[in-house]
Amino acid sequence: MNSKTLSIVSYITLIGWLVAYFSGKENADSLLKYHLRQALGLAIVSIIFNVVLTIIASIVPSLAFLSLAGWVIVVLWIMGIIHAANEAQKPVPLIGKMFENKFAFIG
Repeated sequence: MNSKTLSIVSYITLIGWLVAYFSGKENADSLLKYHLRQALGLAIVSIIFNVVLTIIASIVPSLAFLSLAGWVIVVLWIMGIIHAANEAQKPVPLIGKMFENKFAFIG
């Protein structure tokens, strides 16, 4: 697979991220490395966000409507896929800047 395809796949769940990481490990270019960082950061934020919302909703059931904010994560994921498909190294809005220089093991 080429770098563009692997960049797109990296946004599709953690399994997709692992496939993109190990498939492109040998010949990863800057585009793939960038989107691997963005996708991993988005996945981590998504997991933390969902855990916190689950805890809040279980303590105060009337705040369960906050789970609709999870759609923000879906929109961010779609934007990341669009950036990868356009071969643009643009950060995911809201949280992407935090992960541009993180995860040194990616390269």
